[in-house]
Amino acid sequence: MANVVVVGAQWGDEGKGKIVDWLSERADVIARFQGGHNAGHTLVVDGEVYKLSLLPSGIVRGGKLSVIGNGVVLDPWHLVKEIAQLRGQGVTITPETLMIAENTPLILPIHGELDRAREEQTSVARIGTTGRGIGPAYEDKVGRRAIRVADLADPATLEARVDRALVHHDALRRGLGLEPVDRDALIAALQEVAPTVLEYAAPVWKVLDEKRRAGRRILFEGAQGSLLDIDFGTYPFVTSSNVIAGQAATGTGMGPGAIDFVLGIVKAYTTRVGEGPFPAELKDADGQRLGERGREFGTVTGRKRRCGWFDAVLVRQTCATSGVNGIALTKLDVLDGFETLKICTGYDLDGERIDYLPTAADAQARCVPVYEEMPGWSQSTEGARSWNDLPAEAIKYVRRVEELIRCPVALLSTSPEREDTILVTDPFED
Repeated sequence: MANVVVVGAQWGDEGKGKIVDWLSERADVIARFQGGHNAGHTLVVDGEVYKLSLLPSGIVRGGKLSVIGNGVVLDPWHLVKEIAQLRGQGVTITPETLMIAENTPLILPIHGELDRAREEQTSVARIGTTGRGIGPAYEDKVGRRAIRVADLADPATLEARVDRALVHHDALRRGLGLEPVDRDALIAALQEVAPTVLEYAAPVWKVLDEKRRAGRRILFEGAQGSLLDIDFGTYPFVTSSNVIAGQAATGTGMGPGAIDFVLGIVKAYTTRVGEGPFPAELKDADGQRLGERGREFGTVTGRKRRCGWFDAVLVRQTCATSGVNGIALTKLDVLDGFETLKICTGYDLDGERIDYLPTAADAQARCVPVYEEMPGWSQSTEGARSWNDLPAEAIKYVRRVEELIRCPVALLSTSPEREDTILVTDPFED
């Protein structure tokens, strides 16, 4: 049985939640492998809306094991809040349905405070973070001063870890004009939340290895999008973790051989939240129309998303860096009614035509999109569940996208409802 990795192939907000939920019916295990509670997923199941930002999307499906891997940074207080919220909607969450890797680093209140203080500094450019402490938590992880889930089980270890972290953080806070951390209050807060978190703690790498050897299907769920990857995104306007498919292995404790199919989620146009380059951004009536029709507001932040035409250059690039085998094309229905559609097929950089996004930030800023025009369609594609339900022009648009990004469409989504999906290739059966 195939194991599938789902990654966003743009700047996030591609509709991963619905696709993961749709695929989770075919999976036995759904494993989240990076990011934190800065990444929102909105699921619509039988008319019920679920908003997730930390828990794997499969948690709303009964009979599945949901896993938070070591590649995630975990805010324990947000975990408690999100579990309570979902239980209030009738979702059953127990240690049999949710496991958290014991070596998962924690996000502490001091991380959020540091994150927000940095963004408020006027002497440096804003990155556009959510202010939830994700970046500082990853910094502590690679700086070997993180507090991990397993540390909550031993008071002596916990105190030693806190002391090590505060040597670093109190020095930073002085420079930012913040008060020193109240050590005892922080330790007390962690001890209070510890029993709830430890209830779900497990050697996830071992559990996943056993599941794989038993022939169970594993769905690896990424957050954000590949263009926010710390190495291959539009640096420094990126997240603080690797978002591309290779992270699924290290972020859960499985070898790369466990990955059989990589599904890239791609919106039929392009959006971005926050700061950073966006060559195909539209600041005209077409951009406003895409935003209004697509309800383009961030699930976590509520910030309005910047909108533009489909950028085939960027998606071709992310399909290569993640080794994407097939894409799930979402929100095709948002393009309904446009007389003419445009696709970005290349960039003009100082008079030279290039077919990739350069690494240097100043060069990215000078990229001017080169467009190809295609006729739009007047019929509605919303709710289509087969190719026969689509207008000919919509099918031509999809086929042209496939050609330009050099990757086939495996799934086509035509509304937020999970059943409004056209299946071309089942990733679990490929």
